[in-house]
Amino acid sequence: MFSAENLRDWRGEKVIDPNGDKIGELEAVYVDTASDEPAFLTVRVGFIGRHRLAFVPAAGATVMPDAVRVRYDKKLVGEAPTIDTDGELTAADEPRVFAHYQLPYATGISGERRLARR
Repeated sequence: MFSAENLRDWRGEKVIDPNGDKIGELEAVYVDTASDEPAFLTVRVGFIGRHRLAFVPAAGATVMPDAVRVRYDKKLVGEAPTIDTDGELTAADEPRVFAHYQLPYATGISGERRLARR
């Protein structure tokens, strides 16, 4: 897996699905607060004037010369929970992001958030 810092270098680059279809542009990296490893990427999706940031798991993502390829289909990412382009993921919305991709979710031992933006 690549570090969050390396992924941040790809901000603005296109994100594609396994078939090579463009999903959008990489906006930010969210790390797992327990491991500080990349957990989710936000991808700028939508149309001019109506952009949103969709969440997609970073696991299995690969960096190519001109794109970041994720393991998830464009349609699934398009249906994922989103936030405004200047928004923040709330603690209450974290479980929905994990559930959308059928990933297990648990807060930290003391109830702390699972994801942090880097």
